[in-house]
Amino acid sequence: MRFFESVAKKVFKNEGIPILEGHVAYSPEEAMSICSEMNVPVVIKAQVLTGGRGKAGGVKFADDPGESLNVADKILGMDIKGETVKHLLIEEKADIINEFFISVSIDRGARKPVIMASMEGGVEIENLAKTNPDKIIKYYPNPLIEFLPYEAREIARKMGAPSDLIAPMGDIIWKLYNVFDKYDADTAEINPLVLTPKGLIAADAKLVVENDSLFRHQDLVEMLHYKQKAFDFVQLDGDIAVIGNGAGLTLTAMDMIKLNGGAPATFLDIGGGASEQVINRALDIVLSYDPVRVVFLNVLGGITKADDVARGVVKALEQSKREVHIVIRLTGTNEEEGQRILEEAGIPYEVSMEKAARKAVDLCNQLKASK
Repeated sequence: MRFFESVAKKVFKNEGIPILEGHVAYSPEEAMSICSEMNVPVVIKAQVLTGGRGKAGGVKFADDPGESLNVADKILGMDIKGETVKHLLIEEKADIINEFFISVSIDRGARKPVIMASMEGGVEIENLAKTNPDKIIKYYPNPLIEFLPYEAREIARKMGAPSDLIAPMGDIIWKLYNVFDKYDADTAEINPLVLTPKGLIAADAKLVVENDSLFRHQDLVEMLHYKQKAFDFVQLDGDIAVIGNGAGLTLTAMDMIKLNGGAPATFLDIGGGASEQVINRALDIVLSYDPVRVVFLNVLGGITKADDVARGVVKALEQSKREVHIVIRLTGTNEEEGQRILEEAGIPYEVSMEKAARKAVDLCNQLKASK
């Protein structure tokens, strides 16, 4: 069985091989939410069990949450060599200095494992194997004897690794072989293994496990069912972003916007116990959606405290790269403290949802008329 890159990387990480920070997304909205939380440029990768996804357009970059939404929307559902993309891996974009190739597999002819390594990694490794095979080092460890770290360092030296990389490169080769051996693998591969200012990192991962051994590796099978929970977020056709703490409250806010002649641009439910950080992240998400002219934040404090909401709003507005027009309905637990925080920051608010919704629509109409 071949495992998705996201699962292979979890295995590699558990065995001590450095990987990039990453999360799985099943929708454009989840990708946008993850990118917002990571707050760095990201790479968005189609999760398929076939090669050549980069050349097919299944690997793209995004600098901000809005761009990640559009990129994810293009990749999801894409057909790559007969396989439909159903989920994505969102990772921090690496500052790559160099790329290498390391693989452990079974040499059927020799009837033993073979470690292959090259100073040239990436998408052209298959062409390199055909045109210049001498650049790929092969080493056959004895499967009946423990593979030792000094052997892995010797492979790194024969690859032509600089002296300062021989030890860390050897360490990763040794750990990759341990993954291969521990999980009864047919193939354990890193292509590319990248050199960054932070050191060597597995930028990609391939793991193929012998089917007959899966009963010994139920932890791998369980990883296939992993799914990250993100905000309940839906894009709509309007220009007023609606955020609420609870699905019913958010839907009611949307109804009030419609009743006053406006059009919701988003449905975003932050849940009943949203923290200051969650409020900040939610605002960042909707503000990354281009059609949004006005944000309507409808919060009835219960588990969610009004002062946490206020602090999150203030922080988000301070960090936003866009001019933000926001209307807030804020009442409930700690409402006096929350309202005080908003007043000190010069941010208007309402305690009536009806008044706040009407104000949001009026403000949106004024902005459209001024253009």
